[in-house]
Amino acid sequence: MWIAVGFIFILGIGNFALHRAVLESGHPLIGQMPGFASLIGKRLTLVAEFLVLLAAMALAANGWTSLAFAYLAYSALNAIAAWLILSGRI
Repeated sequence: MWIAVGFIFILGIGNFALHRAVLESGHPLIGQMPGFASLIGKRLTLVAEFLVLLAAMALAANGWTSLAFAYLAYSALNAIAAWLILSGRI
């Protein structure tokens, strides 16, 4: 059980790093947000990322250890999306 929580935590660190890199990438879609909405929007996306991580860790700690595979799939999709954005393919 605690191995799943630790695994999810490590994946969460990677998700936060990718999320932050995308936010700071200067991608045109991020640049289209107005100044005030951009600041609040960036914070809200990080809060949402934290809530997903917190929920996954809480469920894994309460016996839903197979949720680690679902969070791995979520992290893989995040990594693919971040790679597409950071490499300029989108």
